[in-house]
Amino acid sequence: MQNNSHLPESGIFSRLPKPSLRQRRLIAMGTAAAIVVVGLGAFALLPPVRAIQTAGTPTMVAANNGDTRAPRMLENSAPFSFADLVERVSPAVVSIKSETTTTDGDSDMDNVPAPFRDFFNQFNNGQNGQKPQPHKALSAGSGFIIDKAGYVVTNNHVVDASKKITVILPDKREFVAKLVGTDPVTDVALLKITSDRPLPTVEFGDDKKLRVGDWVVAVGNPFGLSNSVTAGIVSSLGRNIDSGSQQYTSFIQIDAPINKGNSGGPTFDLRGQVIGMNSMIFSPSGGSIGIGFAIPASLIHDVVAQLKEHGHVSRGYLGVSIQPVTPDIASSLGIKDAKGALVAEVVPNGPAAKAGFEQGDIVTAINGQAVEDATDLTRKVANVPTGQTATLNVSRQGKPLVLKVTIGTRPDAQQLASNAPGKDGMTGPTSANAAGLGLSSLTPEAKKNFNIADTVVVGAVITKVDPDSDAADKGLQPGDVVLRIGSRIVRTPADFQSGVAEAKKGGHNSVLLLVAHGQGSTGFVAIDIDKT
Repeated sequence: MQNNSHLPESGIFSRLPKPSLRQRRLIAMGTAAAIVVVGLGAFALLPPVRAIQTAGTPTMVAANNGDTRAPRMLENSAPFSFADLVERVSPAVVSIKSETTTTDGDSDMDNVPAPFRDFFNQFNNGQNGQKPQPHKALSAGSGFIIDKAGYVVTNNHVVDASKKITVILPDKREFVAKLVGTDPVTDVALLKITSDRPLPTVEFGDDKKLRVGDWVVAVGNPFGLSNSVTAGIVSSLGRNIDSGSQQYTSFIQIDAPINKGNSGGPTFDLRGQVIGMNSMIFSPSGGSIGIGFAIPASLIHDVVAQLKEHGHVSRGYLGVSIQPVTPDIASSLGIKDAKGALVAEVVPNGPAAKAGFEQGDIVTAINGQAVEDATDLTRKVANVPTGQTATLNVSRQGKPLVLKVTIGTRPDAQQLASNAPGKDGMTGPTSANAAGLGLSSLTPEAKKNFNIADTVVVGAVITKVDPDSDAADKGLQPGDVVLRIGSRIVRTPADFQSGVAEAKKGGHNSVLLLVAHGQGSTGFVAIDIDKT
């Protein structure tokens, strides 16, 4: 199942790159300044101090009228310390050294601070026209041990393409790790090490109990500096990031500083339990600006269980392309609430097609659980075991339906990309104008001129768009193909005109179009037909 929603193009979401081990030397010149900045940042995190008057031996007490959820202070007004927590969990937080082979001139230059990059580049570009030779590249990340059998969790991108993986404990013990399995979609990897001595471990907590404002502690290996500790709060919950492969992850946003090399490191709650794994940051410069993202512990736990048992992760598959129900789309369909997932395309012979799904259906619930949006449906279907029958509530042209679907196994990316729409004939007038759009018939010449995919075999080609129209505001452009208007299939430009006329006659000021873009991807667009 494919989610067609996208993030705004402002800012930069990036996975935390693996810093080179030799980068430790490169950042030495900036260490003093960094200490000052980090120190100031640490003081900024402290809650307001209130004097607390009690008798007897100093103990930890609540600061706000007995509310045990409030920040806790010592009676001498000093902020509480994370030292006991860190001392307990740090032994199980490991450094991970990844060895790969590269032919790049210098694969580590992206990790070098910008002020020094030009200086080092002059020594790393191929000299005398010689091509760079394959060489070994070392990089570092973080991880944590989850049981005494030696299972270690980290990010997939920390160990991706590694020829050799070494796990280093804080007590300096080193182990060559076996890669048990990876799940690139959630960026989770599971390693296994074997030790003849007991291994320290940490346990997963319940991220479902987290609240915005809760304290968290991040431990990791930023820039190769092992067991570095930072603290902050939960800034937000349920962050959805469309980074190309994160449709199954609802991130925890934290402001505890995390940097390159923190990837795969754990985020702890005040009980010392892992409630997340640091994976991404939002930053225009590549360094921490206090916006980091952790994969929730509940998701990691489920993924690790499958990796342990099978070495890979299987997810449920419905066989539809979906998109959000926007307020404009809801208005065009006469729906009050912009909720649910709109079916933009049904994969031929897929589970949904066999169950009777149609383009334009709106999925409102699955197995009795309400579907909030397209992302929510994607995740709920993924959690249904393959081969199990799911009951989906659907709205079709305003009428409620219940469809039962036997959930399939999600295909790989190549199989998903090969899905093609159906075919139909084409007759009627060759051109028309309506709602700010100029359209023509879908002729072989038009397909060649606009580079339209061979899989698009029916519809009316948009040849021009009035820049003052709502169609232009919604992103329609020449080369897009209108496949349907409302419930009417568009085979000719005249069909589109008739659909607009029918909407106006019915007192509607907007219509819902099914449009094929570029190389055949389809989606619904609601346009105001009066704004021209």
